[in-house]
Amino acid sequence: MEFCRDIEEVAAPGCILLNYANPNAMVTWMCNKYSTVPTIGLCHGVQGGHRQIANALGYKQEEVDIICAGINHMTWYISVKHKGEDLTGKILEAYEKDPVLSQTEKVRIDMLRRFGYYSTESNGHLSEYVPWYRKNEQELLKWIDLSDWINGETGGYLRVCQEGRSWFETDFPNWMKAPPMSYAPENRSQEHGSYIIESLETGRIYRGHFNVVNNGAISNLPDDCIVEVPGYVDANGINIPRVGDLPLGPAACCLSNIAVQRMAVEAAYRGDIDLLRQAMMMDPLTGAVCTPPQIWQMVDEMLIAGEKWLPQYAEEIQKAKVRMEEGRRNGTLLPTRDGYKGAALLHTKTVEEMQADRAAATRNAAEADKAKK
Repeated sequence: MEFCRDIEEVAAPGCILLNYANPNAMVTWMCNKYSTVPTIGLCHGVQGGHRQIANALGYKQEEVDIICAGINHMTWYISVKHKGEDLTGKILEAYEKDPVLSQTEKVRIDMLRRFGYYSTESNGHLSEYVPWYRKNEQELLKWIDLSDWINGETGGYLRVCQEGRSWFETDFPNWMKAPPMSYAPENRSQEHGSYIIESLETGRIYRGHFNVVNNGAISNLPDDCIVEVPGYVDANGINIPRVGDLPLGPAACCLSNIAVQRMAVEAAYRGDIDLLRQAMMMDPLTGAVCTPPQIWQMVDEMLIAGEKWLPQYAEEIQKAKVRMEEGRRNGTLLPTRDGYKGAALLHTKTVEEMQADRAAATRNAAEADKAKK
């Protein structure tokens, strides 16, 4: 919101905010609702899944045409075609037969098997949005793969970002001594941001998938929510076509998270602890793992831990501290497992450990898409 206030104060009229930050849908929702800044949420999940599907089916990415629709981290490939042939019905068999994907994408394959459509996000991300795969340690380990963080490692995204930051802070002087980076067209990434800017400035048409206020793009999801759908960009702006209805199963999965997102946005804007608690209770995965009393205590603990970043909750945080202290004094605090770090948490490498493979450490620090090889 502070970025939005800066844009409102000093930017030229019509300035667009391109948001890459997670939680993407909630941040994009907040900016569009509570500022005057048109905000577009961007993610590389659609491109990554597009490439993966094409490879699994034996094609190059550019040979396969897709239409994706849903919400960020749960967007569905509702159309997959090669030269006009619908390949949607062939995806499940291709993944089940693939020796790598059949082990690393168990959650996505199971969702495909049960809902009929493949989802954009990784095995790890998708498992965070539904209640079925991370219910307990035993169940979790059946569905994830630890060969790469994106396949379901506990806190994997946090780990690779921490490692990347530590390496960047340490190794940056060497980056400055290296030859300048070459921005050659053949090395251009698939990140949407530069293509959007190019299209707005030159009129060259770009088609991508963007997170925008729904406004009827997906007709069986709420108009005010943030959806991830196809979009076209040219000198006239960003234009979103009508997708129509999502299939009922995928739509229901999206709706369960949209309710959470709406409450979380309002809770954050108002500093409303009741809405915050209710949002956490309604979260599909939290509800699958925790009881209501556990969730309320967790809210107190998390507010206290994040105090310096949550000024809108200042009054509620002081009340939470009192509740926690009273609970310790009278023995009513719910027990937690001391030192428990999660069922599949891997070691965060030190700078010294990363020195053993400097190239890998530098790739991780430099790459926006942390799952990209």
